[in-house]
Amino acid sequence: MISINNMSFKYDAEDENSKQILNNINLDIHEGEFIALLGHNGSGKSTLAKLINGLLTPVSGDVLVDGMNTRNEEEIWDIRKNAGMVFQNPDNQLVATIVEDEVAFGPENLGVEPKEIRKRVDEALEIVNMSDFKKNAPHLLSGGQKQRVAIAGILAMSPKYIILDEPTAMLDPSGRAEVMETLINLNKNQKKTIILITHYMEEAALADRIVVMEDGNVVLEGNPREVFSQVEEIKAIGLDVPQVTELAYDLQKSGFDISTEILNIDEMVNELCP
Repeated sequence: MISINNMSFKYDAEDENSKQILNNINLDIHEGEFIALLGHNGSGKSTLAKLINGLLTPVSGDVLVDGMNTRNEEEIWDIRKNAGMVFQNPDNQLVATIVEDEVAFGPENLGVEPKEIRKRVDEALEIVNMSDFKKNAPHLLSGGQKQRVAIAGILAMSPKYIILDEPTAMLDPSGRAEVMETLINLNKNQKKTIILITHYMEEAALADRIVVMEDGNVVLEGNPREVFSQVEEIKAIGLDVPQVTELAYDLQKSGFDISTEILNIDEMVNELCP
């Protein structure tokens, strides 16, 4: 599991007047969970992701990945093998001119044997449904396909935890659907732990647990129904809820006897037309 204990962070640790980005965060993420991190810009969620991956080091407190402390430089390589990170713009992660070479880049740098690399590359591309594109040039792919190749590159390193920082932000609806389908498959079928930072509430609704951040603090936490049913609290911190959840909330305020724990259109239909 990933365990964050009394962890605080600011970018200039030596300057007492510099802004505190994260304040005394306590959070446990268990193996096999699908976690969605929500918060408006500047809430600290991307910084938290980089602290989990060991790209940043806490000012105080600890981040433990399977018991390994990100403060320990001797363990940081193993931490990054266990906790792979996918960024918002796939073009910033793609370095090779052929898809299969791109996916092989990570395990090659880990010193994995060539036969094992070949196996990992084929398996990773199969998992993200990109096997037919293994000989293609990444720059000719669609946005959703590029992001799936980036995810395959992380998978080839055999991580237990995959951290994704708004991976669908630059994609069209079709590309977003492709990536989310891939993430659900990784979580449910490949048993990977997914930590997804997103601004799309419909994506967050697919997670097992939602963590809402504001001004460097965790302010709400629970399963999607528990969190999104708190419509006024969510809106007070500048976030939205899924459209059907807001519709149910407005109907309830207008006097209709309807649950506010609705997350998708099918549930709304069943609630209105039992």
